[in-house]
Amino acid sequence: MIIKGRVIKYGDNVDTDVIIPARYLNTIDETELASHCFEVLDEDFKDKIKDRKIIVGGENFGCGSSREHAPIAIKASGIKAIIAGSFARIFYRNAINIGLPVIVSNEASKVIKDKDDLEIDLDNGEISDLTGKKTFKVPPLPDFIQKVISSGGYIEFTKARLAGKR
Repeated sequence: MIIKGRVIKYGDNVDTDVIIPARYLNTIDETELASHCFEVLDEDFKDKIKDRKIIVGGENFGCGSSREHAPIAIKASGIKAIIAGSFARIFYRNAINIGLPVIVSNEASKVIKDKDDLEIDLDNGEISDLTGKKTFKVPPLPDFIQKVISSGGYIEFTKARLAGKR
C-alpha cells in the first residue's frame, strides 16, 4: 500500500485531550468528531487538511486517556497516516483497529518538516521525503495489520473474514 501526501508537523507528547477535547466525547458521529479535531492545539488544522494528509509527530504521540475517539477524529478529518518517533500503546492499537496507518520512525519524525511531500510504502517499509530527498527505512507493517488497514479497520476486516472474503 502506497500513501502520498503533504505533512502537518507536530511536536512531542501530543495527547488525546488536544486531539479531541473531552467535551466532544458524548458523540460517536465521525463527522462531528472530525470538525473538532486538533482545535485546541492547532486552530488552523481544518485549513491545513485541505491539502495535507499525513501527520508527523515527535515522541509519545497519542498519550493521555485511552479514548478511541482520538484516532477516529483524525482519520475522519481526512488524514491518511501518522508517523511519529513513538506512540502511546493504546493510541497505536486504537489507530490500527480503525484502519489508520501509524508508523514509528524516530529519525523520520525528526528530519521531516512541515509541508514536506511524502510517499509511504507500507509493503516495503519506506518513507520517502520527496521534498527533502531522503528515504527512511522502517519495519514493514505485518501482513495482518496491513489487511486490517486496507479493510478500513478491524470490524470491517472481521466482517470480511466471516463472509469468507479474507
